[in-house]
Parts: sequence; C-alpha cells; structure tokens
Amino acid sequence: MGLTADSVGKKACGGSFVPEKNSGEKIVALAGNPNVGKSTVFNALTGMKQHTGNWTGKTVQNAQGHCSAGENNYLMVDIPGTYSLLAHSAEEEVARNFICFGGADAVIVVCDASCLERNLNLVLQTIEITEHTLVCVNLLDEAKKKKISVDLNKLSDRLGVPVCGTSARSGVGLKEMTDLLPEVILRENKNIPAVIYGEEIENAINIIKPVLEKRSCGKLPARWTAIRLLDNDKKLNSAISEFLELDIENDKEISEAVSKAKKYLAENNISDPELKDMLVNSIVRHAETIAAECVYTERPDYYERDRKIDRILTHKIWGVPIMAAMLLVIFWITIVGANYPSELLFSALFSLGEKLSGILEKCNAPVWLNSMLIDGVYRVLAWVTAVMLPPMAIFFPLFTILEDAGYLPRVAFNLDRYFKRSNACGKQALTMMMGFGCNAAGVTGCRIIDSPRERLIAILTNSFVPCNGRFPTLIAMITMFFTAGAAGLKQSFFSVIILTAVIILGVILTFAMSKLLSSTVLKGIPSSFALELPPYRMPQIGKVIVRSIFDRTIFVLGRAVSVAAPAGLIIWLLGNINTAGGTLLTVCAGALDPFARYIGLDGVILLAFILGFPANEIVVPIMLMMYLSSGKIVEYEDLDSLKNILADNGWTVTTAICTIIFMLCHFPCSTTCMTIKKETGSIKWTLAAFALPTVTGIILCAVTANLMRIFL
Repeated sequence: MGLTADSVGKKACGGSFVPEKNSGEKIVALAGNPNVGKSTVFNALTGMKQHTGNWTGKTVQNAQGHCSAGENNYLMVDIPGTYSLLAHSAEEEVARNFICFGGADAVIVVCDASCLERNLNLVLQTIEITEHTLVCVNLLDEAKKKKISVDLNKLSDRLGVPVCGTSARSGVGLKEMTDLLPEVILRENKNIPAVIYGEEIENAINIIKPVLEKRSCGKLPARWTAIRLLDNDKKLNSAISEFLELDIENDKEISEAVSKAKKYLAENNISDPELKDMLVNSIVRHAETIAAECVYTERPDYYERDRKIDRILTHKIWGVPIMAAMLLVIFWITIVGANYPSELLFSALFSLGEKLSGILEKCNAPVWLNSMLIDGVYRVLAWVTAVMLPPMAIFFPLFTILEDAGYLPRVAFNLDRYFKRSNACGKQALTMMMGFGCNAAGVTGCRIIDSPRERLIAILTNSFVPCNGRFPTLIAMITMFFTAGAAGLKQSFFSVIILTAVIILGVILTFAMSKLLSSTVLKGIPSSFALELPPYRMPQIGKVIVRSIFDRTIFVLGRAVSVAAPAGLIIWLLGNINTAGGTLLTVCAGALDPFARYIGLDGVILLAFILGFPANEIVVPIMLMMYLSSGKIVEYEDLDSLKNILADNGWTVTTAICTIIFMLCHFPCSTTCMTIKKETGSIKWTLAAFALPTVTGIILCAVTANLMRIFL
C-alpha cells in the first residue's frame, strides 16, 4: 500500500522530515540520482516560491517550494540525490525515510533519458514502497543529440506506473507532468510486485507478508516491509518499528514468521549475504530487461566521445598534471580578472567612508566615535568586501562551470588513490576543491562522505588548502618578493605558477595529515564508494553565474562581513588605547616578537594573523596599521609601496617565505570554526581543527627559517 499524508500524520522517523504544508496542498517528493536534472525540475516547478531547511536529526539540507497546476496546489520537496534506497549514507537514509515515512502523497522519480538503465534501479525500489509514483524521464533533448529515444508508453506498461518525458531546462513536458499528478495521487494500489525475486525468496516473502498485513494495519506496504525484515537492516528496522509504533523484532507473530522464512531460506542454501546479493541482482537484472525493451539508440557508441576524453583526463600519468594545469588557469583568470574590480571597489568604498565621516562631523558626533565607526568598523568592512568579492565572483562561477560540465567527479577519481593511501575517502577530493572557494563551504561539503571517521578527517584537514580570503596575501607576497623583475602578463603568469606550487604543497599536506590522523586518533580502514562519472555537458552559463553568485559568493561574503564588523571595532580599540608601553597593539606585538622571530616572522605579523581570525583578508592591513602606527586600517597605493614599507620594517625573503607558509598553514577563520562546530557538534574537534594546521605551520616556518639562517 502506498503512503498518504493522512496515514502518516505529522511523525518524522529515523531522521526524515515532515514538511508543513498549506491547507489543501498535496506533498510531492522529487527523487532521483545525482546529475539527472532533479533540481532543474524542482526550480522550474516552484520558481522563487522556495525555502531550505535541515532534516530532523541530520545535517543534510532539503529544499521545499510551492507549485500550482490548474486547481491543484502542491508542496514540492526536493529530497537528496541518491542511487539507491538501500541506504549507505546520510543522504540516502534521508531520501529513503522521507519516501517511506514522510507523508508524501506522490513521488516523482526523475531519470536521465540517456542512461535510463542505471536510473531504473531507484525507480523500481520506489515503486516497491509506493505505487503513487510518477516517473519523469528528463533530458530528452540531450538524449536526442546522442541518437537515443525512449518509448514512454512501453516503459509505463512495463513499470505499471505513469511515465512522462521532459526537457526541464527548456520547460518542455513539465505541464504534462503536473497534469498527471492528480491521477498518481488518487491511483488505486494494484499490489503487483515491481520485481520478482525468484521462487525461494518469493516463498519466504509470502510467509511474512500475511502477518504484516494484519499487524501493520496498512500503514506500510506489507511486501516491501517483509523484504526489509529478511534483509535485516537494523537501522531501518528500528525506523519501521517507530513508524508502526510496533516493536517488530520482539513482536511474537512477526518474529516467528521471520524466523520461519529465514529457516526456509537456509534450507534452500540461501545465507544472509547471498540473500542481499540476490535482492540487489534481481533489481539490476529487471532494470536491464526493461531498458533493453524501451530504449533505442542509433549509435551504440554514443558514450565513446566521453570515454575518449576520460582516457586523457583520468589517465594514470596525465590526469593529475592536467588537473593542476586547469587549476593554474582558473587561478590566473581569477587573479588577473579580480585586480581591476578590486581597485574600483577600494576607491568607491573608501570614498564613501570619507563621505560618511563628513556626515558624522555635521551631526556633531564626537571625534572618537567618528573614528571608531569609520576608521575601525567601516574600513575593515570595506577592505574585506573589496578584497574578497571580486575573486569570489570569478572563482565560484568557474568552479560551478567545472561542476556542471561533469569534470569535478573526474577530479575525485584522479585523487581517489592518493586519499586511499592516506586511509581517507576519495570524496574528500571534492570537499578539498570546495575549500579553495571557502573553507567553510568545504567543511559543509564533507556531508557527502558517508563514514563518520573519514568525514571528520576531511573536516580537520580542509584548511590546508587556501581559500579566497588567503589568495590576495599569497599573491601579494609572491609578486613583491619573487616575480618583481617580470612585467605585465609575464609577471602574472609567474605568480600563478608559484601560487600553484604553494597550493600543491597544501594538497600534499592534506594527504600527510589525513594519513597521520588515520594512523593515530582516527584509525580505520578506508571505505569504498561508487563514483559516477556523469556525461560531459555544456554548462548553462547564465544559470551558473546566478547560482554561484547568490548561492555561494553572496552567502560567503555575508558571513565574512558579519564577523568583520566586530573585528574592526576590536582592532580600532587595540590600536587607539594607550598604555605605558604604547598602544595595546604595540604591547601585544612586542610580547609575541621573540617567538615570532624564531619561526621567521615578527610580532607584528603574528599578531596580524591572530587579529585576522575573523577574516583572513585583513591580515595585511593590520600589519600596515601597526608598522605605520596609524591607529586605523590604511590602504597602500601599489605593491611597490607596500614592499618598501615591509622592507623598512625588516622584511627579507625569509620573512616572505615564512609568511607564505603560515598563510597556507594556520588556524581556520572564525566562520570556518563556527561551521566545524556546527557540523561536528563538538568543541573538542573544533579545537583540533584549529590546532592541527597551526602547529603544522609553526613547525614548517621554524624549520624553514633556521635552515635559511644556516645556509644564507
């Protein structure tokens, strides 16, 4: 029997989520494999009438939106992308539990027309749970380009549920799909099995099924529940018990029926592991049979182009160098492209600051208040915005283009063996790449890693790759001290090469620290995972820009600005409160100086890093503020003038190298620390994430500084 909102009520079970709907709305779940256009379907149906939240007891996010079709109103719930409802990760568990227990009146399973066979596994598993299923065969336009066609009527006959075809990017077929929803919701259950599992397993199912039909009162499909009891997934059994308000493991009738069925299987030489394999194989074979009957192609080699590209991009020898070269190009575009808009923003924001100061003067505001608000709070906000916004506005769209084009899974494939050698998960490659944009985003991305141990390793090591907030300082140091002799594009090119080398060092440290953690406090064997290499697609540039700017750039900038304002106030106070030994900044820098010089820095540099905890972008301006004894954040005319200021205060090549190393390896910013605390729920692991890169940076700086003192 399928699930309805009335039968489910308002109960969330096993980490699923029951959304709050408006009166008269029907709940429709959108399910599907990753990379099938599910989110495109969701966005097209709901438009801007959406919001996001977290699933109960999980860090996995959901998206909800309202959709009207004729006289019918629906609450669409975009559940996490999953390949299977035999849950192996938080996302799969949430998807399965929402379909089972979340009160959906209907489930739309979105499929990719160009690789339908693989998608049918999820379709068949969903139909087993509820016949209120609508299959949406999406990306028909891409399938047509590959000379692939799908007989939708035959597919509907073979599956026993309605099927529609769509090209969601262009809106084709979406109206026809919503027109089918009332029929799907009111559909009567025919109790026709979606998959036949073979005589022995079917007999075992039929031993349990009659008991469940009587005991579950129709709240769950008896056949599906019987299969799950035979499969003996403890976590799912617990969720089923909670939902049915029935202890199925200790219920006498049910446990006797399950024991009898297990005994029957054992008598027919079917053990528990063999049963699991037979269940999965039956679904796969049935999907293959249906696809063979319903999918037609004029070009059996339609994937050959992708395979040829993959032979190059995932080559054992050339895959990683090509990846590094692509990273170099992205950083070069980001660096060169961000220079001019950063200068414009600096000029505009600092000019606005002067006007705001003038307004405060006209309002007879005290001088100290004017200085605190403008020279302290506002100037730090302006600096963070001018430095952070342009590179993010360039980097995130480029990153999203790689994501949409299908290249990022190839990155994970290339780096998987290196993470495996570190006893970590290959998916960490994706979270590491996200860290280049923002370490906080990289930490959040660690949710895709199934193993709690490996997820924790990825979280603790994410800060070893520099985020956009650290790039400006790295680039400035490299340009001033190592490529100053070159000019124009040649200087930018050399700077990017050195920057890429620094980033590769960060990646190597990520492997090393992952290995260290997995060999000590987080011991364990690396888990395996199925990595899909989706077909290459032409990215939709317009949507990429909008999504990357609003979902990533503005979100990250907003969080950085929220901590930059109080940081500006604190820095101003430290720079303007005088003591017997000078300002508080001077006193603190002097106290740190002996240790800082031992590791190749000085007290000013080390204090600037500490005060830059809210946002890495303000490290350099804090240095200038202390070197120039200005009492406020100051701007510099160009890199030559900045280099002269640094040289006048004792900077050498050794100082620059150690500053670069410490900028690469030091504690994560406040936003990232807050994200780590949220994701791990632990102060202990947040402190560990703070200490690990910092201690590594101190050791590397000390070794580098003392070696250079010996040999130079």
